[in-house]
Amino acid sequence: MAWVLSGFGDEIDQDPHVQVAVLQALGARHIEVRSAWGINIVELSAERLDELKAVLEARGMGVSAIASPIGKVSVGLPVEHELGRLDAAINAARVLGTRYIRIFSFYYDGEAAAVRDAVVERMRALAARAEEAGVVLLHENEKDIFGDVPSRILDIITSVDSPALRVAWDAANFVQVGVKPFTEAYEALRPYLEYVQVKDALFADASVVPAGEGDGQLAETIQALKDSGYSGFASLEPHLADAFATGGFSGPAAFGVAGRAFAAVLAGAGLESE
Repeated sequence: MAWVLSGFGDEIDQDPHVQVAVLQALGARHIEVRSAWGINIVELSAERLDELKAVLEARGMGVSAIASPIGKVSVGLPVEHELGRLDAAINAARVLGTRYIRIFSFYYDGEAAAVRDAVVERMRALAARAEEAGVVLLHENEKDIFGDVPSRILDIITSVDSPALRVAWDAANFVQVGVKPFTEAYEALRPYLEYVQVKDALFADASVVPAGEGDGQLAETIQALKDSGYSGFASLEPHLADAFATGGFSGPAAFGVAGRAFAAVLAGAGLESE
């Protein structure tokens, strides 16, 4: 069995030519696009988007997902703010040939319960727009957003109840909010899990480490996904050199370390990537 390997190109370099070269050296034929030439995907001009498309097509590279920043803002902003950015992400998805757009479920102050209805309202509006466009939104469990723990992720997904809203699984992010990913999240979220982002982390200090070297229970999770028939994307997002509000960085060498570490974890489950 094989999973489809991808990775966040801008974790490697700002230049998409370098991004593609490193990913292909690891055996990947897909890329997850968060930014190119240092410009976020929802801010790329039409000309730059076409240029990026040409770079990827020339190297035979597919796009697994648009890694948008949608929902990585205060829930206090009006919903129209993120709907406008979603339109830009949908356009990028169409140009680059993917059906997946990664999103988040909003930062907030105070108690999560106080903003729950506002979050669900915004997520419902985003999912409705996605349904109209024929794309699927992948909710990432980023730390410090509303949906950073399993119970609130499940609340969002089941309350919105849309085929256009599914789960992107990030084990390291769970560890960083004190959640044991496989033990405490997998069973509840597996029915909605449609995309895997690959990074690992340590409970001791929340630092990010290569896959299989942390507390993210990757071996158990990958085995369970295999047993359940998962055969989708696995996207490397190593964060081995730096992490910041809009993403992270590893560089070519560390990205290679991350890719080889994940390949070893896959092999342990009798899997490989393609």
